[in-house]
Amino acid sequence: MEHIVTVQGAVTAFADFMEPTDAELDAIEQEMPLILARVDLLDAQIITLDRTPTELDTRRIRRARRRVLSERRALANRTSDANDGAA
Repeated sequence: MEHIVTVQGAVTAFADFMEPTDAELDAIEQEMPLILARVDLLDAQIITLDRTPTELDTRRIRRARRRVLSERRALANRTSDANDGAA
């Protein structure tokens, strides 16, 4: 019979280096506006799953899609500017 304690020790032994690095956290922070825009779009789409979308729902989805596209463009421009500056 194998004890769970030995398995737990092996799992927690690797926890320190599995944390995100500062660079990864910075990348996540830079992408956060796009992530939030996608969440808003998903929320707008979920609302209309169980009913026929009203005109207000349609506008909300359209506005959320435009925000996602805008944030994607802004992120691409920021990434492009950062790469140009490093070259």
